[in-house]
Amino acid sequence: MHPVVAMGLVFLGCCSNVVFLEMIARRFPGCGNIVTFAQFLFIAAEGFIFEADFGRKKPAIPISYYTVMVAMFFTVSVVNNYALNLNIAMPLHMIFRSGSLIASMALGMIILERRYSTAKYMSIALVSVGIFICTFMSAKQVTSQANSSEEDGFSAFLWWLLGIASLTFALIMSAKMGIFQETVYKQFGKHPREALFYNHFLPLPGFLLFAPDIYNHALLFSQSESFHEPVLGLKIPVMWIYLLMNVITQYICIRAVFILTTECTSLTVTLVVTLRKFVSLIISILYFQNPFTAWHWVGSGFVLLGTLLYTEMWNRGAALSTTREGVKKD
Repeated sequence: MHPVVAMGLVFLGCCSNVVFLEMIARRFPGCGNIVTFAQFLFIAAEGFIFEADFGRKKPAIPISYYTVMVAMFFTVSVVNNYALNLNIAMPLHMIFRSGSLIASMALGMIILERRYSTAKYMSIALVSVGIFICTFMSAKQVTSQANSSEEDGFSAFLWWLLGIASLTFALIMSAKMGIFQETVYKQFGKHPREALFYNHFLPLPGFLLFAPDIYNHALLFSQSESFHEPVLGLKIPVMWIYLLMNVITQYICIRAVFILTTECTSLTVTLVVTLRKFVSLIISILYFQNPFTAWHWVGSGFVLLGTLLYTEMWNRGAALSTTREGVKKD
């Protein structure tokens, strides 16, 4: 697949995924478990058929390493989705997760004893300021929206604080998982499609812990109004249609990112994913009319600027320009 097509699929899949997720979350705010389970089940089934060859293919990386990786991946996925139940708005959810740069750099310095360029330190400062601005403004909105009584406002704020703590924990765990994956890949080589399969297949038994919640939401989804047009002659509840589209777009998103990692440089992948997050944020704000003040725009601008500075795209652009000028002179 051509890299340009893969980039288009990243934007199409990932941005559409956010739209369908918010459609579901607005109707049933506590739907995180059933959405995560459906995504894991679909990707695991696809990988079992086409990657594991129905279990006949032996993994290149020992299962013991995947077990550790899966525990981290499962925890991050569940916590991130569950945060939507804790007064965390979708725009803040997307912006806060952009702080993965901060967590990755911090753990890289602590665990791997790495040191970074001045530009990267500046980028982390910009991202930190942007997240602080958006988080602070969202905190004010949460307390002002719960105006029925002081007790309700205080309770909403406590739930919001718990949501922020959940997102922070997920950020740190995700960064730790990235460092662990990097160490494993250096030892056994890169096998991203295999890792994608086992990261979604091995956690499936863990969803038994959430079986009652998943079952209850399945009943709620089944009780929703039918889609306005019959699908294959059947009237299917609209929430199941939204969930199916969310799962498909999630698969497209993950596969497209995988293609980019094999066809493009890490700089290009980071830049595409960053711009995708920003486009998803704007779609969430405009389409769903989420509250977004001027300060939120300032904060998201800091996050975007800091992330682009982290990729050192300006330095690469200047070097490329210098090279072209040299070629013209020659």
